[in-house]
Amino acid sequence: MKKIASLTCVAALCLPAFALAEVPADLDTDADGVLTIDEVQASFPEVTSDGFSAMDLNADGVLDEDEVVAAQEAGLMPPTES
Repeated sequence: MKKIASLTCVAALCLPAFALAEVPADLDTDADGVLTIDEVQASFPEVTSDGFSAMDLNADGVLDEDEVVAAQEAGLMPPTES
C-alpha cells in the first residue's frame, strides 16, 4: 500500500512538468496536439515558411510540443500564454 501511495505522490508531482510541455491550446485550433504552419501564422503572421521549417526539427510538417518549446527558447516563436 505504501508503494502505491508513494507512486501516486510522484505522479502528482510530475504532472505539472508534463503540462508545461503541451502545444499551446490557443494556437492548436483543431486540437490535434500539433501546430501546422497555418495555425502558427494565424497568431504570428511574421513567421515565414522558412522560419516554420527552421522550427520543424524533424521535418514532418507540423510542430509538436518539444519543437514549440525549442522554437520559443531559440527566439523563433514568441512565448505563449498557455
